[in-house]
Amino acid sequence: MVKRKTLPNVLIMLAAFVFFSANTVYFLEAEDKPGLSPMASNYQFDFSTMKNGPRLNMKAAILVDYETGCVLCAKNADEVRPIASISKLMTAMVLLDHGVDLNKTMTITQEDAYQSSRSRLRVGYELSVKDLLHAALMSSDNRAARAIARATSGSIEEFAKEMNRKARKLGLLDTYFIEPTGLSEHNVSTAHDVAKMLHYAYDYPLIREISTKDDYRVTIRNKKRLFRDLNNTNLLLNSKYSVLSGKTGYIRESQYCLATLVRDGNGNRMTAVVLGVPGAKMRFKECRKLLEWGFSHRNGLPTTHAAAKS
Repeated sequence: MVKRKTLPNVLIMLAAFVFFSANTVYFLEAEDKPGLSPMASNYQFDFSTMKNGPRLNMKAAILVDYETGCVLCAKNADEVRPIASISKLMTAMVLLDHGVDLNKTMTITQEDAYQSSRSRLRVGYELSVKDLLHAALMSSDNRAARAIARATSGSIEEFAKEMNRKARKLGLLDTYFIEPTGLSEHNVSTAHDVAKMLHYAYDYPLIREISTKDDYRVTIRNKKRLFRDLNNTNLLLNSKYSVLSGKTGYIRESQYCLATLVRDGNGNRMTAVVLGVPGAKMRFKECRKLLEWGFSHRNGLPTTHAAAKS
């Protein structure tokens, strides 16, 4: 019995020593968390590998080699800015951390409808939490995000506290939220923190699955044979890259934003975050430019795969 109890701890300590001594930038935690893979990574990026990247028409950006955590290039990566609906990545993580029943039915309320006239989810519609999560991550639906907050914490205010606790736990020290949608310019972060946030979100299988769907049909449970079709706002899904996760965002104060993790034809994975782009379609154009440059400048990066990925 003693050996069975102590052996896992010995293996964990040995693994940590090996990773640390190899001077890697990712480390492993031995902690099971609801909604996460059995081993959750602690993501830290290596800025010593930065190069002079392409000229970018945006306020801030970062490009990270996912396998190693090496930063290939960055622009104002630690400048605190509004991140708009990229906030919904944290909304999704907090929901899944709390183990809310995804089959639970929530009703869209008048309060949910505040400043969200473009939503296809009308006041009074009843949907499952899982369908709400699809609407929030794919179509960036603000009513869905508010309903998720109520399903998780009972109120927007309490849910925002959970979002900030999660941010602190993940080491996102320049990230702060006051609500779950991103409509507030006071939901802020940096390109650096957003890239980390995306990596943590990628550790959740359901977030990976939902954020990479082209389209999805939600069911309105209290209306017979009534459905609403959703489309993904991440237009990189139509590019030559395989999108593995991502989220778009826009409010006037943030301009157009995108955080995405993609894989090229050779199996290499790259994370790109672009914040403050002056045009909706331009954010995808600029992000593709950044990714193309990055995949062609990977030579010389460390080849160690330091963190276990699911």
